[in-house]
Amino acid sequence: MAQGKIHVRKGDKVLILSGKDKGKRAKILSALPREGKVIVEGVNIVKKHSRPTQAMPQGGIREVEAPLYASKVMLICPSCQRPTRIAKKIMPDGKRVRQCKRCQEVID
Repeated sequence: MAQGKIHVRKGDKVLILSGKDKGKRAKILSALPREGKVIVEGVNIVKKHSRPTQAMPQGGIREVEAPLYASKVMLICPSCQRPTRIAKKIMPDGKRVRQCKRCQEVID
């Protein structure tokens, strides 16, 4: 199921709304809009088994961040520091920007 658009971007600070990491605040490492998912720093950690290679001769088990659905995160406004929904606003020069629904401040 390809969605195409998500409400958060790489580098945004977000609040996790559900799951084992509910309530954590963290930064988005990467966004995957086609899948409707995001990878968040230190959240949804899974163990990956890696085969020995020349770079890592012993192999082993690594812990990495797995993607989670973008609907499970809420943007934290950089100006008011509170979780918020966003509004799309068109500036006078024709540029589309995101706007905080709580403090009406332009996010980007």
